[in-house]
Amino acid sequence: MSTRFLGHAIHPMLIVFPLGLLAAAIVFDVAYVSTHHIVFAHVAFWNIAGGIIGGLAAAVFGLADWLGIPSGTRAKSIGAWHALMNVLVLVLFAGSWALRRPVHGHIPDQPALFLSFGGLILAVISGWLGGELVQRLGVGVYDDAGLDAASSLADHPALEGAREPGGLRTSHRGTRAISH
Repeated sequence: MSTRFLGHAIHPMLIVFPLGLLAAAIVFDVAYVSTHHIVFAHVAFWNIAGGIIGGLAAAVFGLADWLGIPSGTRAKSIGAWHALMNVLVLVLFAGSWALRRPVHGHIPDQPALFLSFGGLILAVISGWLGGELVQRLGVGVYDDAGLDAASSLADHPALEGAREPGGLRTSHRGTRAISH
């Protein structure tokens, strides 16, 4: 079972920050390379710093979730690849950040840009694996989730009805939801 806050998995809530910051750093790098306005390089540098910190925080909860996945499952294997790739993403961006740090204005050189762009490519692949874990394998999803499920803050189960033929479930309100 995943680590939760107010009924929702924490890891997916946290990953939006490092992904957004690191992706924005790439946008600011492109803006710097296109315009040579130093402010873009400076913003990219601090976005990378924030993305690394956010990525480390998300990793703590991702690891806790991964430890809860049964061994020998496809989800455990995909989760391990997802984690490994995310560690590499953070290492690549940390390398880019370290190369920029001593330079006035934190202007990126070609190796710093290469590391950042490589990190972005790996982040996209790893993000797809994370989506596979949740959307396809149901990691972190309540067993009784459905289209008409009760609020995650509710005291009662989301769906009380049994599965019907054809993969449909009946909720406590009598509506039907498709389940896979």
